[in-house]
Amino acid sequence: MDRPATLRPPLTEEEVADAERELRVRFPAEYRAYLRGPDTGGFGVVRTEDGWRWPGDDQLRRDLLPDPFPHPDSYAAADTALWEAQPREEDFDDPAEMTAAWNAWDAECEVFEDGRTAGAMRLQEHGCGFYTLLAVSGPLAGTMWWDGRASCDRIIPLSLDHAGGGRPATFGEWLGRDSWDLLPPGWGGPAG
Repeated sequence: MDRPATLRPPLTEEEVADAERELRVRFPAEYRAYLRGPDTGGFGVVRTEDGWRWPGDDQLRRDLLPDPFPHPDSYAAADTALWEAQPREEDFDDPAEMTAAWNAWDAECEVFEDGRTAGAMRLQEHGCGFYTLLAVSGPLAGTMWWDGRASCDRIIPLSLDHAGGGRPATFGEWLGRDSWDLLPPGWGGPAG
């Protein structure tokens, strides 16, 4: 999902409205303006034979886009409870029962993980399972987030001011910047 070298033409208002209808969201104002502007080659939606999608985001749960993007603090307790409920071998005499319990717990985890990025789309892939997200639904629509679940199981705001409270950057504030530069101090950066 790196930014392609070839830029696509801007979308028409009708195309933007069609994408919003199909995806069942209203794009944040800055993102709508971006789609309608001259530089839509990097992070815009495109029409494919399967409908509107973001290039390179094959894993998007389109059915969850209309759901509000949840602030990470809103599910911290549920996340802890889910991990504490993980079946343990010592609690089962029958290995088949343990396997069945673990499979049921794992399925619950998958639903929970999908819900953590509901209402957001992946705008950029950074390798090793790291992504830049744009919230498109709910009170946080229009803000940018870092999906770091691959290594630390956290989703955090990308911010211009982590020292001042870490308000999530908007799409317009993020555009033209490197997501790595908007992470809190000590979060590292790309290798090499």
